[in-house]
Amino acid sequence: MAKRNPSHHPYPENIFWLIEYSNSSLTKDLEVKTTVYAQSNILEYWVVDLRGDRLIVFRSPKGDEYEQRITLTSGTISPVAFPDVAIAVSHVIA
Repeated sequence: MAKRNPSHHPYPENIFWLIEYSNSSLTKDLEVKTTVYAQSNILEYWVVDLRGDRLIVFRSPKGDEYEQRITLTSGTISPVAFPDVAIAVSHVIA
């Protein structure tokens, strides 16, 4: 496990899941960042589309893409790293 160093961003192995709130950068978040995070083996990446009132979840990185993409507007979801934690989608997209 990498040492924590507050002078730089966390290493990929320190990230359990990553959440982006997107207003004007949706295309970049869904295309460019998705590729970068998959290549870095970020296991789970959530994009909150503030204009579309939806949560887009990417899981299972493989190469430069994610094998799973889920779009939610309601219900609950549990992060892969914390399966016992149920998060209401409405709380995330509100």
